[in-house]
Amino acid sequence: MVNPYAGEVALVLDGQRHVCKLTLGALAELESSLGEDTLVALVARFEGRGFSSRDVMALLVAGLRGGGWQGTANDLLTAEIQGGPIGAAQVAAQLLARAFSTPDA
Repeated sequence: MVNPYAGEVALVLDGQRHVCKLTLGALAELESSLGEDTLVALVARFEGRGFSSRDVMALLVAGLRGGGWQGTANDLLTAEIQGGPIGAAQVAAQLLARAFSTPDA
């Protein structure tokens, strides 16, 4: 069970459920991997709909790592994500939303 008050989101990879969370370390890794200098720029990139599938994958990897996953970006490239590309994008959006707001907002 995920805890939305802790910013957690579930992602099913190859039939196995994982908890994702954007911790401060995961956000720092995401900024670095996407070449953004600030959290504001990172969020603006996604809010402005100027993101790519590569960006979604980087966001998922960061969230998975924040949740304790030990995999790599290459592992995610070959994994079957429940819901396909749309499911992946929805989980990525939930991760960002929960990282910067409360569930009742």
